[in-house]
Amino acid sequence: MLIGFDHADDAGVYRLTPETALVQTVDFFTPIVDDPYTFGQIAATNALSDVYAMGGKPLTSLALVCFPEKGDLEILERILAGGLAKMIEASCTVVGGHSIRDDETKFGYSVTGVIHPKRVLANQGAQPGDRLLFTKALGTGVISTAIKKGVAQPEWIDAAVASMTTLNKRAAEVIADVARSWSVHALTDVTGFGLIGHAREMALASNVSLIVESANILVLAGALDCIRAGYIPGGLRANRDFAECLVGYDETVSADIRTLLFDPQTAGGLLISVSSEDAVPLTRALQDASVPVLEIGRVVARTKPLIRVA
Repeated sequence: MLIGFDHADDAGVYRLTPETALVQTVDFFTPIVDDPYTFGQIAATNALSDVYAMGGKPLTSLALVCFPEKGDLEILERILAGGLAKMIEASCTVVGGHSIRDDETKFGYSVTGVIHPKRVLANQGAQPGDRLLFTKALGTGVISTAIKKGVAQPEWIDAAVASMTTLNKRAAEVIADVARSWSVHALTDVTGFGLIGHAREMALASNVSLIVESANILVLAGALDCIRAGYIPGGLRANRDFAECLVGYDETVSADIRTLLFDPQTAGGLLISVSSEDAVPLTRALQDASVPVLEIGRVVARTKPLIRVA
């Protein structure tokens, strides 16, 4: 076992040979959008993300299905089709799965990937002087809450769905490009614990502190409107209650942005800790690959607070 659950990493990594290790993860959840096909796409994108966050390549997956006994099977067919479409895009073979009757629909996948044991990227390893890059924009949690309440604007839904159905595949391929040999020291994807929650895990695992430049963080259209209107998911409140004690804010950081930093993301972006020398060229390479990315902060020696938001 190369990586287990001791540092709350994104997936487990188990070495098979000196050249090959397995990357294993599982994720499933209830619908967060109305369209079954789109829900299937989002669930697959989210499950695949943890393999990409370790620097791995997804190989196979198993579907996990919970569906009402008297539910419309055409809906289930559309969910499965949406998930399969994203698995095909990821070149990940669906080899089977398991289903049970449940009053509440749930869907996701267990995904297995591979990686060279010496090229594993964990959330541990960030070094003082590193720059923090972040792909994608924040806001899927609050927008999903607005969708459930039936108050989300079409442009908000479009922006959130586009983000949640975009694989981290291309970003992971650029980061793992052996020819470039980037000095990427730590990597994680930002999902249910929000940006601060996953940044906290990286900081604790690496025994460093982080400075986050909030003005550089990409925000989905409508996300701040949702926060101002009070469409706050329970997961956001839980994230904030758990992790905000380790965060210090500059007075210039607005209340809305402070809230957004704890928003639980579905199929969120990658948080990358990379050497200062490689930060700019890696950013350019990601942008050239049509990956939305910005430098959002830096790594410093361990201090208090653990995370400073400027």
